[in-house]
Parts: sequence; structure tokens; C-alpha cells
Amino acid sequence: MKKNILSSFEKLKNYCEKEKFKGWDPYDGLNSKIFQKTPIFKKIYFFRLAWIQLFKRNPINLRKLLFVKKDFNPKGLGLFLSGYCNLYKIEKKQEYLQKINLLAKELIKLQNQNFSGACWGYNFDWQSRAFFLKKNTPTVVATGFIAYALMNAYDITKNEKYLESALSSCNFIIKDLNRTKKEKGFIFSYSPFDNTRVYNASLIGSRLLARSYFYTKKSELIELSQNSVISCANAQKEDGSWIYGELKVQNWVDSFHTGYNLECINEYQKYSQDFSFEENLKIGLNYYKKNFFLEDGTPKYFDNKTYPIDIHCPSQMIITFSRLNIFKENKELIDKVLNWTINNMQDENGYFYYQLKKGISSKIPYMRWAQSWMFYALSEYLKNNIKK
Repeated sequence: MKKNILSSFEKLKNYCEKEKFKGWDPYDGLNSKIFQKTPIFKKIYFFRLAWIQLFKRNPINLRKLLFVKKDFNPKGLGLFLSGYCNLYKIEKKQEYLQKINLLAKELIKLQNQNFSGACWGYNFDWQSRAFFLKKNTPTVVATGFIAYALMNAYDITKNEKYLESALSSCNFIIKDLNRTKKEKGFIFSYSPFDNTRVYNASLIGSRLLARSYFYTKKSELIELSQNSVISCANAQKEDGSWIYGELKVQNWVDSFHTGYNLECINEYQKYSQDFSFEENLKIGLNYYKKNFFLEDGTPKYFDNKTYPIDIHCPSQMIITFSRLNIFKENKELIDKVLNWTINNMQDENGYFYYQLKKGISSKIPYMRWAQSWMFYALSEYLKNNIKK
């Protein structure tokens, strides 16, 4: 099993390095030069949403035909950065250190400087059912993962620029994001330009504030983090599940966002030493394990149906169990799911497929959604299994 996973990781690593970490994304359809030259379509919500869905749902990659180029996705780079930090902890190779510095410097270069602190968005315009965000509009999710990665890089390199940039992201979260007050606490918005209540997004902001408190000891950070965690924990259902968000179109329960929630609450407790949410973690983890994995290791997307089988689900599973420090007791499940994923979702060229479906599957090699997540996940797996 170890040999199988090491081989899988090496093939993935070689593919990503060969591509220089640039690639396509499920949601990058609006980067099409053809679409950008149709000003009427660009202005209308329906056409933007339909165009993105055409690219996202189509098993045939239309990007070369419609002129969407491969590019850096900042969040993807952040996940690669965290992955290389894990590899360096396993074995202090110079090549890993070089990649850490290369990726960290590129991320600092890519930050949006028009807000109160360092922040990042995606490299494309993005139309969801809830809102529209222009290219490079910062979000709490992208910023949270990237700042966390820069902290990982700082812990290894002691480069103060990395920590300074990461800590300044707290100003973006505190000053630029909107807050929706709840009976107890509040929920951070997804971006500075919306008021959506998405639990995993708010918790990713909480996680970053809590870890920043570890470096700064500023009590405001832990207080704000706690208020967000309280409101999101209160939104958890009695069975341990969370719906994605509070809009009518956000009422599904899925695997990897549940994994985010568990990871972020656990990280808050780790850095705050406030263990008020142990019961939330217990029932949430129980729901997660019972509802998102089939007996043969197939990773489900939703709690009530199997398809589509999305690569993000098994990758987040490994990360969740690792970050919660429950890897060993769940290794049988992890190995079963990972073995299934490698056998069914990794191409002979090294990259992982986006989604398997009942009909024609989408095997497009998305760099952020698939490769960066599996790179990070496999690095977590190796860190937990290879003795230093």
C-alpha cells in the first residue's frame, strides 16, 4: 500500500512540476477570449452562469477551442505550498525548500493590495447562483488557505515577510468582510461585496484568526474567532450535519465542506485552548464518517447520494483526519478510500480526474480543484506514515 501511494504521489508531483503549477479550473470559463469579446453576454447574470456551467459540466474540455489559457490560481498555489512544507518536514531536501520559497514569493506577488490587508481571490470572473465576483476579488476562503500556507512557510524558513503578509490578512477579515449577527455570535461574509452566510467560509476566517493569535497574542483575534465559531456551531443540526449555507439554494449537505467545518473548529480549539465545541466535533465527525463513504471506499459527494464522485472529497478526508489528529485510528478507512481513489481517479499521466459520474465522467486535469488538493492530501498522508 505504501509503495502504491508513494508511486501515485511521485507521478502527481512530476505532472504538477512539469506544468509549473499552472492549469485550468472548473470555473474559469469566463476567461474565454471569445466570451470576453461579447459585451452583451458579459453583463447578463444568466449568460455568465450558463457559460460557466457549460465549461464546468462538460466532459469535453472546451478551453483550448474557446481560448482559455492555463494560469496560476492563488489558492491552488497555497495548497501546493502547504504540501511542500509537509514534504520538508518529512525530509529536509533543498528542492523542497526552493519550492517553498518560490511559491511563497509568487503568492505575495499575487495578493490584492486594494484592501485593508493581504488578501487573494481567483484568477477568473466567477458567477455563482448567489453572487458575481470579478477576477482577483478577494474571498475569505482563498485568503484563509493562502495565509495559512504562508504561516507554514514561515515556520520552516523564518522569513518574516511570509508571516507579515499572513498576519496582515487578519485586517482583511476584520475590516473588509461583512458580518451577519446571529442570536449568538456572527457569520463572516464570503467576500467584501456580499452578505451570504456560508458556514465553512466563516469558519475558515475563524481558523486564520485563531492561528494568528498564536503568533501575536492579540485578544481581539481570538474573541472574533470565537464569535464566528459559536454561530456556526449553533447552525449544526442535531444529527451532526451542516447545510452549506443559509440561502434557499444552499441547503445541501456535502462531504468536503463538512470536512472544512470539522477541521476549522478543531484548529480554533487548538490555538485558543477553548474546548467548548468538543461535542460539535464528536457528532459532526460521526455524521461525516457514516454518511460520506461507501463500504468499498467510494467517497460520496452528498450525504444522500453518491454521484458525482468528486476528487475534492477524498482529498479533504485525509486532511480532516490528519488535522484532527485521528489519523491512526481511521487509517483503515483512509487507506480504503485512498486506494479506491488512486485506482479509479488517477490518470496514467499522473493527474487526478475532476469527477466521476453515472454517465460520461469529467476527466479534465484541473490544477486547483484536483491536483493541488490531492498533492496537499497525499503530503499529509506521507507525513503521518513515514518516520522521520
